[in-house]
Formats: sequence, C-alpha cells, structure tokens
Amino acid sequence: MQLKPDLVLMDIRMPKMDGLEATRRITADRHQGHTRVLILTTFDIDQYVFEALRAGASGFLLKEAPPEQILAAVRLVTSGDALLTPPSTRRLIERFSVHAPTITASGLAELTEREREVLTLMARGLSNSELSATLHLSPGTVKSHVAHILMKLDARDRVQAVITAYETGLMKPASADHANQT
Repeated sequence: MQLKPDLVLMDIRMPKMDGLEATRRITADRHQGHTRVLILTTFDIDQYVFEALRAGASGFLLKEAPPEQILAAVRLVTSGDALLTPPSTRRLIERFSVHAPTITASGLAELTEREREVLTLMARGLSNSELSATLHLSPGTVKSHVAHILMKLDARDRVQAVITAYETGLMKPASADHANQT
C-alpha cells in the first residue's frame, strides 16, 4: 500500500480480494502499523465478525447504521478505540460463554494489578473517559495503562485485548439478564 491512511473502511465481499484477506494484509504490514480497519458491510454474519476481529479489524458496523453512527464509529476507531454493532457484541459474548478458553496469554501475567483492573473494565465496554471517571485517574494515565496493556498482550487494539481477556478466562461473560441490567 503506497498510502498510509489512519483508517480503512472495508467491506467483506469485494471483487478481487475479500475484505477479510485485505484486512489481514493491512494489519500484518508493519509499515501500516497505525492504520485501523473498520468493517462496514451489509453482512451481519457471526463468522464474518469473528474473522474480521481475528484479522485485526478494529470495528464492525452494518451499512444500515444511521450516518451519524457511522461518523461516530469512524472517529472512535481512528482515535484507537474499538467498536462492534450491539448485536455482534452480544453474540460474541454468548460465543465466549459457550466455548472454553482456547489461548493463553503470557502477557497477562505481566499486567500489574491496576492494568488488570483497567482491562476488566475495558472488557465491560468502558471508554477511556469512563475509565478515567470510574478509577479517578487522569485521561493521560488511563491512556498510559491502555498502551501498556496492549503492549504486554501484543494486542493491536482494545478489541484484541478484550478478546484475550475473555479467551484466557480473566473475564467471564455475564448472564443475559445481568447484561441487560447494566
């Protein structure tokens, strides 16, 4: 890729190369290390969501989303956060609650107690500003903790860190009733 964009809006199905393979190539290219991928598609299929996340996508949104939600997603992903459509988030959590952990993360052992606390709250969906308010930390300190977590877990972004938290058993999905109450 000659250009080094901050964000690539990617569809799943494309003529010459599917969006999943394109995402893998972009996120694997060390020269594109800062480039984030936001999947914007009409296909609300679990396998696409899971594969997009595994490929390194930082977000997954349906094209039917209102324009202001798409714009907010672009801003969010560009800023380093991650985003999934609410139905995808629910299905992802349900999948992790059914399947046993499949990976271990040696980096998880390297996390400090505070970093584990931050990762746990990230896995519950808190943004950096919400983390800052909840933990009574400055926004800069929160960003520092998040950066250390990503580095120690060798995660590209928050989505991958959260997936690691669930796959390693650090986080366990709440029941559907509990999730609806929060």
